[in-house]
Amino acid sequence: MQFGIFTVGDVTTDPTTGRTPDDTERVRNMLTIARHADEAGLDVFATGEHHNPPFVPSSPTTMLGYLAGVTKNITLSTSTTLITTNDPVRLAEEYAMLQVITDGRMDLMMGRGNTGPVYPWFGQDIRQGIPLAIENYALLRRLWTEDVVDWSGKFRTPLQGFTSTPRPLDGVPPFVWHGSIRSPEIAEQAAYYGDGFFHNAIFWPMEHTAQMVNFYRQRFEHYGHGQADQAIVGLGGQVFMNKDSQRAVTEFRPYFDNAPVYGHGPSLEDFSRDTPLTVGSPQQVIDRYGAFREEVGDYQRQLFLMDHAGLPLKTVLEQIDLLAGEVVPVLRREAEAARPAHVPANPPTHAERVAKARAAGEVHEQSVAAADHWTGRTAEDDVEAADAVSR
Repeated sequence: MQFGIFTVGDVTTDPTTGRTPDDTERVRNMLTIARHADEAGLDVFATGEHHNPPFVPSSPTTMLGYLAGVTKNITLSTSTTLITTNDPVRLAEEYAMLQVITDGRMDLMMGRGNTGPVYPWFGQDIRQGIPLAIENYALLRRLWTEDVVDWSGKFRTPLQGFTSTPRPLDGVPPFVWHGSIRSPEIAEQAAYYGDGFFHNAIFWPMEHTAQMVNFYRQRFEHYGHGQADQAIVGLGGQVFMNKDSQRAVTEFRPYFDNAPVYGHGPSLEDFSRDTPLTVGSPQQVIDRYGAFREEVGDYQRQLFLMDHAGLPLKTVLEQIDLLAGEVVPVLRREAEAARPAHVPANPPTHAERVAKARAAGEVHEQSVAAADHWTGRTAEDDVEAADAVSR
């Protein structure tokens, strides 16, 4: 099972000091956080996409492309790529370029975002959010899987004989998650294509999360991609820890009370009861998150929001160390012990997807031969990856 962190990139005043970082400092802090997560041994760093204050991550591929060069092992992802307000042609180009730069150490999550005004800013109608998500992603897939595309639709100008460049690495597109909090249509879309489904449950009770995930699982099986329990699922969460649980509550309360999203709303205690937010000791986090599989089944990725609400960089780095050092090893061990052998432990890697595509005859041999020359992969590597897929 993968564990990592995601950021929304908010610029928020620290309520305990009154200090507000500027945009440059916030962006550079996010880079430091990603590098620290890699060094600490976490599996994933994901950034959101926003185009309005108080958020700064307007260009995810720029940030992730830089991080590809300064990290070693961590998977670089998005916690939202706006499928509704970005041109799918640009998405095809930018994320194929990122895939090449990272040598496949990336994936991305399609979403509609949580800021209504972004639609008119980019010339779209929020009332068309679901149809936009469906049509744009259908075009994006064709741009990645077909060398030459003729296309016409409702929301953009037609394409005639268009080839998106660069082509996906090894002829295999990046792995895609579809993120949604409340829209079954998006869970249906993920299931239809056999993609991953990510439920960012940070504002919702687990009962709602379980309902959405279980619907996705049923539809995944309906479309013939495997058994329901083999569907690829990810969850979002929030934690703040101290070895002294009461001190954790005392330290986090002013940040919670003034957070731009949920501040001045429900109490910390009510929010902690009704959502996955867990403020306390590492053991409390282990107990809470270790029980989620009882609600949603065995799942493959758990991301945590940790760098928000004005928390200082030093505090965030300390939280990452607690997560990576005391929480993740236990959760990973417990998840692996409970996972049935036929259920995937992780989302598929690029190498596994290439091996599967080769076995199905879906990859042009010329493209993979060139890629093998560049990366040094061998036929024996492909056999090993294919075995991992079957497991």
